[in-house]
Amino acid sequence: MQLVKMDQVTEVENGNILTPKGFKTAGFHAGLRYSKKDMGVIFSEVPAASAAVYTTNQFQAAPLKVTQDSIAQEGLLQAVIVNSACANAVTGERGYQDALKMRSLTAEKFSLKESYVAVASTGVIGEYLKMDKISKGINALTPGNLESDVEDFQTAILTTDIVMKSCGYTAVIDGKTIYMGGAAKGSGMIHPNMATMLGFLTTDAAISSEHLSVALKSVTNKTYNQITVDGDTSTNDMVLILANGLAGNDSLTPDHPEWSTFLKLLTQASESLAKQIAKDGEGATKLVEVEVLGAKDDEEARFIAKQIVGSNLVKTAIFGADANWGRIISSIGQTKSLINPDTVDITLGQIKMLENSVPYEFPEDEAREYLNQPFITIGVHLHVGNGSGKAWGCDLSYDYVKINASYRT
Repeated sequence: MQLVKMDQVTEVENGNILTPKGFKTAGFHAGLRYSKKDMGVIFSEVPAASAAVYTTNQFQAAPLKVTQDSIAQEGLLQAVIVNSACANAVTGERGYQDALKMRSLTAEKFSLKESYVAVASTGVIGEYLKMDKISKGINALTPGNLESDVEDFQTAILTTDIVMKSCGYTAVIDGKTIYMGGAAKGSGMIHPNMATMLGFLTTDAAISSEHLSVALKSVTNKTYNQITVDGDTSTNDMVLILANGLAGNDSLTPDHPEWSTFLKLLTQASESLAKQIAKDGEGATKLVEVEVLGAKDDEEARFIAKQIVGSNLVKTAIFGADANWGRIISSIGQTKSLINPDTVDITLGQIKMLENSVPYEFPEDEAREYLNQPFITIGVHLHVGNGSGKAWGCDLSYDYVKINASYRT
């Protein structure tokens, strides 16, 4: 296992949801999709403290309601059952009962309390689950800790994704080596406050569900909620974290002297998954990062960054390698944030385009060459305060229309 240092937090090369101690996973083809694996499970050897954040879409899907119920009972989970192909959303009482059945079947399979099982679904909205196939899939899942088990799980949760998304990080807390791993799916309908994405985080840190929830919510606002692909939100999907305590550290709280290290560990993992999702946007050819400095406060900086990266005009300009900074300035001006129209700087990578709101002569060929790279950074300095924030997204290509015009077929 090769490590890559990042201050107190170290990235684990090829890290994944099995990087922490005591976790297993599996994936299986139950027939919900034509050929690809479509059901997966994450399993902890012991009950794990848990926390989650959910889509803010008012049509929350049945699986989310069941997961919320499970976590509310004791704050502990030991298994997460996931299916793709069908979101089980906007399916009424039948859909809710199907989600409950998924939970009970999983609990029976692994001899767990029902409340120790979380449920997640992703796929087409408004269709009922094929419960005979769901039952078959749950019974066939045999969690393991091999690389192939991770790949099976990650394949099972994908929809229009092109690539699997995973990460692993480590830090030392209380003299104990703590690991955190992650897996995610999502490539479209990603915008404000979680949507059409599933994010799963595992850690062997010792922490209560209450404090884990505090940590996850604070980190979510700076990571998952700062990605956008197309400006739409969906009905499902969440970020869920399990902490089984097998690392043996003292239980973490906000008063713990190394609480900030744990937050950094969680932030690095979450930012990694968020950026991988943005990079894999439907039809995307480029990952775009926008950093805003000098805003009134961090909240406004994050809002402006997301406004820029979410602009269809900005996204199409990037796809076409057109260094049209006017689209960036227009996006900034649409916000109700504190702006001084005479003090804005804009850079594209290291290329200066605007200084104190005055056009800066730049080489078009150099800018075009930069915009043909797979990773693009846009820098904005407002000079009105000390706030800073980032957001991530992608370009908008012809293929995005093709993919979404035939999603159900």
